[in-house]
Amino acid sequence: MGESSFLRPALALRAAKLRDGMQVADFGSAGGFFTREAARIVGPSGTVWAVDHNKEVLARTKGLALAEGLHNVELSAGNIEEGGGSLLPEEAIDFVLAVNILFSATDKEKLLEEIWRVLKPQGRGTRFGAGRALVIDWKDSFGGLGPHPTHVISEQSARTLFESGGFTFVEEIPCGSYHWGFTVRKK
Repeated sequence: MGESSFLRPALALRAAKLRDGMQVADFGSAGGFFTREAARIVGPSGTVWAVDHNKEVLARTKGLALAEGLHNVELSAGNIEEGGGSLLPEEAIDFVLAVNILFSATDKEKLLEEIWRVLKPQGRGTRFGAGRALVIDWKDSFGGLGPHPTHVISEQSARTLFESGGFTFVEEIPCGSYHWGFTVRKK
């Protein structure tokens, strides 16, 4: 497997047009790979909220961020599949990262509702326009490297889900050989 064939946070986030000063939420942040890279991109004038139900994983993410000199990472021990469960304010976030969480979400509609709830609407006085989300997930199971084959969600199914949830498709994002990705904007 070549270096460029697997998911690389820096390339995906730059392709998704993450920018300096943004307020970002990494839903289901897990090990914080995307959290920390997003924190580097948004810089000290931005903030990245790592949102995960596992407090131990969040503590590890915070420790790694601080060790890397990233002081713009905040933590939220919340449930992203509940209304208000991320514990983030309504309409306060410029950009949500939804990386490798669709396949494991038991209530995908509630997840989308929570993403919608926290994203800024168009015309909210943000220099970034309406809130956007980067959605990345597995293309296949790849013999057990990825999720169980019955949990894999296709890119087209995910796009349909987001479009029916009040989002507009923006563009596909290159994510390597094992993942698909796209950005959406809150309508």
